Amino acid sequence: GWEPAGIGTGTGAVKAKWKRSRARSGEAVLVALLASRIFFYAPPVAVIQAEEGKVALEVRGPGVVASRIQVTVSTRVTGILKALHADQGDSVKAGQLLALLDDTDAAAKAGGAAAASAASQRNIAAANAALAKARADRELAQGNFRRDEEVFRAGYISQAAMDAATAALKSAQSGEANAAATLGARQAESQASAQEAVYARALHSFTRITAPMNGLIVVRDAEMGDTVVPGSPIFRMVDTRTLWVAARIDESVVGQVEVGQPATIRLRSGKELPGKVARINRQSDAATRELEVDVAFREIPERFAIDQEAQVVIHAGEEKGVVIPASALFQQGREFGVLVAAEGRAVFRPVRTGASDGERVAAREGLKAGDAVIRKPAGIKPGSRVRAVKGGER
Repeated sequence: GWEPAGIGTGTGAVKAKWKRSRARSGEAVLVALLASRIFFYAPPVAVIQAEEGKVALEVRGPGVVASRIQVTVSTRVTGILKALHADQGDSVKAGQLLALLDDTDAAAKAGGAAAASAASQRNIAAANAALAKARADRELAQGNFRRDEEVFRAGYISQAAMDAATAALKSAQSGEANAAATLGARQAESQASAQEAVYARALHSFTRITAPMNGLIVVRDAEMGDTVVPGSPIFRMVDTRTLWVAARIDESVVGQVEVGQPATIRLRSGKELPGKVARINRQSDAATRELEVDVAFREIPERFAIDQEAQVVIHAGEEKGVVIPASALFQQGREFGVLVAAEGRAVFRPVRTGASDGERVAAREGLKAGDAVIRKPAGIKPGSRVRAVKGGER
């Protein structure tokens, strides 16, 4: 059992050294494996095979509900609102009474003008009677003058008698002319009085405020007791038959829009309604580079509000091309494109796009059928290693 000094100690040192060497070898292998995983690992990415197909061409844009015909109902005379017979939300007919102004003064003026017109008619009657009498006096004087002239030539009356007959005729003629002038003046006065009466009646009628058309009252801007002046709004109303959405469409795609194209209108409430393109504005906004496109409702919505937000989708046909998911597109620098899984790497391909229906896009240039397009490129660097997996979310 005896052992030379130092032999046991040396054997233990050799064993410990061997263990340390083995541990270091294991660590080296682990480091090599980790390095291999870091430098050669290719994460799986979901790809979809690009293929030839058709994509519905849909032009989208935000807008607001409006009406082609909008009217502000106001007064033509200054007055105090005495009564209101309509409120916002009411459907009204053309000529329907909407409001009344205090007509005390207007009624008095109309009554006074009517009385003045009647008085002028009586003055005309009196002037006609005076003219008839003057005409009769002139005819009598003329007859007397003719008889006196005959007997004067025969020498039966004196020159003085003849002069008297001549003076009587001239006086009668002057009286007739004066009566005719008076009648003319009375007729002119009557015409002026009649016009004043018409004007006074018109002013009185303006105290009755009526609907100028069939439509819907969307706003009431005044209350009973308010003093209103010409031009101040009392009601605002629209012709519901001309409702549309004034949509803002980017000028880069507005060239694909034509009057008459079908559309879908989605109101802020979530309700979707059919529509069609009614008008395309030709003035572009210098700041937003957008044009107004008016999309008319095919059916009037039961509930709506002027200036309510809406979205329109204009169905502008379809386009053939290489079809890819819209989610695959992203911008790198100034270029739009996709990542394609090729030879184990993510390769950036610039793409010129065409029609889009919101989910799919037609690629006009940059791709060919069969390319493995990465569905969701977010977080993947161009040039990095990838392992393509068909289908899936990522």
